[in-house]
Amino acid sequence: MTRSDPRPRPDPSGIDFGTLETLCLLHRTGSFTRTAELLEVNQSAVSYTVDKLRRLFDDPLFVREARRQVPTERCSAIVAEAARMVQDFRRLAAPDSFDPATTHARFVIACNYYERLLIIPPLVHALRQQAPGLQLEIVNSGDEGHDRLLAAEADLLIGPFRRLESGFMSRKLTEERYACLMDPSHPAAGSAPELAAYLEFEHVLITYGGLWKSRYVSELEEMGHAFVPAIRVPSPAGVPELIAGTALVATVPHLLAAHLKGPMRLLPCPVPAPFDVLMVWTRRTHDQPMHRWMRDLIARSAKPHLSAQAAPGSCPDRRTGYPGI
Repeated sequence: MTRSDPRPRPDPSGIDFGTLETLCLLHRTGSFTRTAELLEVNQSAVSYTVDKLRRLFDDPLFVREARRQVPTERCSAIVAEAARMVQDFRRLAAPDSFDPATTHARFVIACNYYERLLIIPPLVHALRQQAPGLQLEIVNSGDEGHDRLLAAEADLLIGPFRRLESGFMSRKLTEERYACLMDPSHPAAGSAPELAAYLEFEHVLITYGGLWKSRYVSELEEMGHAFVPAIRVPSPAGVPELIAGTALVATVPHLLAAHLKGPMRLLPCPVPAPFDVLMVWTRRTHDQPMHRWMRDLIARSAKPHLSAQAAPGSCPDRRTGYPGI
């Protein structure tokens, strides 16, 4: 390939890990401004770094589309390798012991609305007491949480995500199941609905942005029942206000519904569709002292909050492969 930039090509041996980290961060944020803020440098420093990498790889790396820096295919391939290199180097450089009271390390958790509402707040409170210097970043996992782990864009994934292939490890935080949320004036609010009555409800379907289908919907379809909602919404946020004073019924994970419900009535769903909420990480970080400490802290801080509103009963169902709530 003929180089399009007449300036001398940088020496690859002069590219340090800080340069690669800047590239990875820009790939994740899609913004020169945000990347500079996170790195606490001037935006011109980020631009200079990217310009040097563009000359090195003879590729634009990013193109501007709709006010966002969109990576080229070559850029994404470079970032995938660079992120692993940076992560492996950090692992080699990490001390054999970890002192939470004095650390200023950065830890990135990928999760979605459920976890940000129920699991992250008690974790933050615990961190402020035990590791006040630790820099915590929460990123949206969507349906790409495992890819974020593999690309070292996140240190930990939290949610109902299970992948069976080698390279991923997991730890269960709680078991969930679905429940019905409705206005207290609803004719069925007096007792747990039977399946036949449930099918006749005016349903609010939470689509989670179209990234996946909720397990209870899949189970209804497997039973041969058509599920035609009256309203579709992308997120559980605001659902209690939406159904207040109406005959609408929303089927929501029980712990989340218990947190959101306010004056709404919460009843067991006749299609509970149980699933596990997990912490997921890679073998690369499995034995790192900071990562072990963080996983233990998350489990300890979340347990009282989750068990306080735990769904009654238990279910032996341990089916895997469920991609989301």
